[in-house]
Amino acid sequence: MTTPVVDIHAHFSPPTTHDQREALWKLMRSAHILTSEPPRWTPEATLDVMDRTGVAMQILSSVPPSREALRAFNDYGATLVAEHPTRFGLLAALPTDDPDACLTEISRADGELGADGFAVIAEYHGVWLGDARLEPVWAALDRRGATVFVHPNPFAPPTLSRPSILLDVALETARSVTDLLYAGVLRRHPRVRLVIAHCGGALPGLAGRLLTLGTETWVPNPNQLTRDELRTQLAGLYLDTAASGEPQPLAAALAMTSADHLIYGSDWGAPCTTETTMQETRHGLASTPLLTDVQRETIWRNALNLLPTAAKRVAEQQTPHTA
Repeated sequence: MTTPVVDIHAHFSPPTTHDQREALWKLMRSAHILTSEPPRWTPEATLDVMDRTGVAMQILSSVPPSREALRAFNDYGATLVAEHPTRFGLLAALPTDDPDACLTEISRADGELGADGFAVIAEYHGVWLGDARLEPVWAALDRRGATVFVHPNPFAPPTLSRPSILLDVALETARSVTDLLYAGVLRRHPRVRLVIAHCGGALPGLAGRLLTLGTETWVPNPNQLTRDELRTQLAGLYLDTAASGEPQPLAAALAMTSADHLIYGSDWGAPCTTETTMQETRHGLASTPLLTDVQRETIWRNALNLLPTAAKRVAEQQTPHTA
């Protein structure tokens, strides 16, 4: 592959102690995420993997559960970008269970931290993204024309003894985006560009059901969305490709939106992602007959089209300087 790859879905963590990693590992195992060892993220190891796999830049995001940790993650992410401006970008985490705290963090991330965009959890401490209390937050993001990455909660309780990462996160994603649609958030704030993790989760597979049934008279529809509006808003979403190199999710995604709304994402840094699964996704994208070579080239670099500050850092590095 000759085109440098930009990865919009990559997780990170500030330095941790042995005891912190052991505690997280215990929490993961209680959620039936049976990794063989405690997770540990370092920029050095990540840059090594990026170099070996042809990834030019990772756009980092993580949304921890506590307010204190969230600010610390954003601070550390900004430090990493300052140290490696053309290798890392930052989607600053937002605490969407508290609109006032959200607005404060948006301003801080946009100013002090110089974040490239924002990251939110589909359902954060019981608050869904279509909650009416978040209207000032979406308005602030819309004014900025912000790119917002939507990720499900990876540590939700397991179902039928299987980790939520396997299936439930896909359903949580579909629920949250559907809530945004019916709440009228996408209608009122068209300048916000939403990137949905894991190829939209279950949403593309359910999009046809929404279009067929979603505007029937027995479905609560307070904003009177039409079928055409639903179709247009679904098509306007961006989807990353994490764990989605197989033909089934790609076909569903391409039926709901277009190839130019697909963005390469690996889910690197998550305990459920290995080099093997990451490379399997890359191979699937590179070889699928569902995409043309031109479309593939767009997917590898599409993140920079949504993140102008990251694109500017890359362009400045590539521009020769004359005395």
